[in-house]
Amino acid sequence: MMHADLPEPSAAARAASDALSRIIGAEIVAGGGWMSFARYMELALYAPGLGYYSGGSRKLGADGDFVTAPELTPLYGQALARQVAQILAASSPLVIEAGAGSGRLAADLLTALDALGCAPGRYLILELSGELRARQQATLAEHAPRFADRVEWLEELPERFSGCLVANEVLDALPTHALRWDAEAGAARVFERGVGLTAGQPGWAERPATGELLAAAGALPVQAPYRNEINRAARLWVGELSRRLEQGALLLIDYGLPRHELYHPQRDGGTLRCHYRHRMHEDPFWLPGLSDITTHVDFTAAAEAGFDAGLDVLGYTSQASFLINCGIGELLEQRVGAGESATELRARGAVNVLISPNEMGELFKVLALGRGVATPLLGFARGDRLHAL
Repeated sequence: MMHADLPEPSAAARAASDALSRIIGAEIVAGGGWMSFARYMELALYAPGLGYYSGGSRKLGADGDFVTAPELTPLYGQALARQVAQILAASSPLVIEAGAGSGRLAADLLTALDALGCAPGRYLILELSGELRARQQATLAEHAPRFADRVEWLEELPERFSGCLVANEVLDALPTHALRWDAEAGAARVFERGVGLTAGQPGWAERPATGELLAAAGALPVQAPYRNEINRAARLWVGELSRRLEQGALLLIDYGLPRHELYHPQRDGGTLRCHYRHRMHEDPFWLPGLSDITTHVDFTAAAEAGFDAGLDVLGYTSQASFLINCGIGELLEQRVGAGESATELRARGAVNVLISPNEMGELFKVLALGRGVATPLLGFARGDRLHAL
């Protein structure tokens, strides 16, 4: 089925989606007619050669599906570099970037850190997408060729590392479980919203939640009837990162909320959203593999995962506060001066998008978890919201 408000995909894109749909359908049948939504999301995003992030289509930029903060202006990376520099000075000259997108942030960070006198000896990029890896290599070759011998690509995390890990818009794309809380006879029952087949097409199907998922659902501050998601994979991923960090910090940047806000009664229905050609829609079953699928991050859960693994929760704030603390206003004025050329106006407009409460400034948050790093960190010097977690 084609959504009337979405652009028509190419024949090749539709064929790839059809191939992925057959794989998903076969697995649903093999599983007795049901699949968890987390597994469906994993296949839709990461199935080898066909998933959204592992296929060959362009994801980022004007000709992709969405634009991330580093794509808007190099000032984002320059401001972030000031915080990364502080962490490197307290640990080791190593930066790991998880999910490096187009490579724009890597190029900007390397250049900005070099200007600050602390270019890392190694810059590791954890990237599973072959298309994105190739694009990152091209971006770095064009914008930061001097650092080519310092950049390496990884398919899995190092067993141990010291330095700074940056994850910009990674947690929101990790597979999530979908749930429905139902009030029955005065007691709340919890159902897992998974995926079944109707006329051969994937769609929502429910079964009672069990085990650890049921226990996790029971611990959330919700009142039935209610629908939302639990991203256990994000919590596990942060916990694994935290256990591997010997000294330094993790900087997790994403859109999300603390738990009491994420599971507020007004957020009934959840935060599951899909992105295709700069349009947002809410049908994750439309042509699997062609849309990005995301959910808001539970930053309380991320902070708990780090703390349980022995890390300190170093700071939590909005992207706007973080970037202002890191001097993005000063960097903007240094770049544009008092002029009003088209380039300068674009720079001002980009920074406004990054820090405006009605744009990315309040929607995106920054969480820092670390070991052996003194506080306060620069990005959280004012406006820290640790109390809100």
